[in-house]
Amino acid sequence: MDQTDRAILDALRANARASYADIGAQVALSASAAKRRVDRLVEDGTIQGFTIQVDPALDGMGTEAYVELFCRGTVAPHDLKRILSAVPEVVDAATVTGEADAIVRIRSRDVASLEVALESIRAATTVDHTRSALVLSQLVRRTVN
Repeated sequence: MDQTDRAILDALRANARASYADIGAQVALSASAAKRRVDRLVEDGTIQGFTIQVDPALDGMGTEAYVELFCRGTVAPHDLKRILSAVPEVVDAATVTGEADAIVRIRSRDVASLEVALESIRAATTVDHTRSALVLSQLVRRTVN
């Protein structure tokens, strides 16, 4: 990957719907050369997909919480992934250092549906307890891909 590839990635991060002509103009390439580069970046797995971002509040998913997950004993990350993947409201999850075993970000329609999602997580036999913090306002959100 060279500087031109990185510039193409930056252009796509800013606007994934940009035309090849627009991308090419930003990185000093023709539209066809920009397309060949993008195709190569997709083929080699550097670009793993194109997506949209939707305002969760407008999409009916305006309630957000960060949840610390505490497990009984040692639980393998793939087991946590299986448990959390089964809960559609879970939008992000990661194992972490410290007291908690994982941090989970949940988006739901309202507090009642958040509670249902939490109950689903707590129903797993390996989950001891959770500690939740409801998001009041989003201060900074950056997409890093």
